[in-house]
Amino acid sequence: MHTPDLWILVTLLAAAFQTVRFMLQKVLATSTLSVAGATFSRFFYSIPFIAVLLVVYVLAVDAEIPALGGAFWGFGLLGGTSQILATVCVVALFKERNFAVGITFKKTEVIQTVLVGALLLGELVSWGGFLAISLGLVGLLLLSGGKGATGFHLSHLRNRAAGLGIASGVLFAFSAVSYRGASLTLDSADPLLRAGVTLMAVVAMQTILMTVWLCLREAGEIARVWQARRVAIWIGLTSMGGSLCWFIAFSLQNAAYVKALGQVELILSVLASTLFFREKISKREALGMAVLIASILLLILAI
Repeated sequence: MHTPDLWILVTLLAAAFQTVRFMLQKVLATSTLSVAGATFSRFFYSIPFIAVLLVVYVLAVDAEIPALGGAFWGFGLLGGTSQILATVCVVALFKERNFAVGITFKKTEVIQTVLVGALLLGELVSWGGFLAISLGLVGLLLLSGGKGATGFHLSHLRNRAAGLGIASGVLFAFSAVSYRGASLTLDSADPLLRAGVTLMAVVAMQTILMTVWLCLREAGEIARVWQARRVAIWIGLTSMGGSLCWFIAFSLQNAAYVKALGQVELILSVLASTLFFREKISKREALGMAVLIASILLLILAI
């Protein structure tokens, strides 16, 4: 498969893995673990699989690990910290609104990734891209009002669900662009190797940061994460699969392009919300998601 096609395939796989992982995290966060515990589980249970996979790949292709410079660690730390905070926001959001709407709020990251990409890496979009962003804001206003809301009011953005959703979008945008920045600093022509090394370094930092946080602020939560391992280990596996696919895509393509295509996750989340969690979506929420999807399609055409 040619490289131009590879980023499309791995992005679609990443969206599928991520939908399943968020479903599992929703189950744990609403029944067994705290928000931070459910977030920690994705890193704790994925790092062994990532380490084994990276070692096997390096030995199989007889590759050398590229040098990890200061820029790599800087981008990696920014991306890893942003992703932790973003995941906490999303898991907390699941307790406020239904699964599909929670994911839709989180997916505003595609709009914000364009802006963050321009800020950090100088990767710009056309005027059509900014029109798509404006349309996306209309969808965001529709979604942020909640059930029973009418019209467009900036006050809708003041509720907790909207705040968590918008914050997660901003933070995921920073993590996506930072991961692309980190992978681009590595001196290797192999996108799989760049993605694997970046993923391993980032998840190691995230695991350390979350371990320290839980030990200091939520005594006993790590033990509960271990007790929930029958479900949590699947979070680790799906997290590894999704993250590896995202990182490969980021190493091959502009982060805004990747996140735009990744909006297919919206369709998967709606199916999960209605078929698995038996949750109902209001007409306003459905309209908000439809407008947001339209903005995403326009963004894809624009970039």
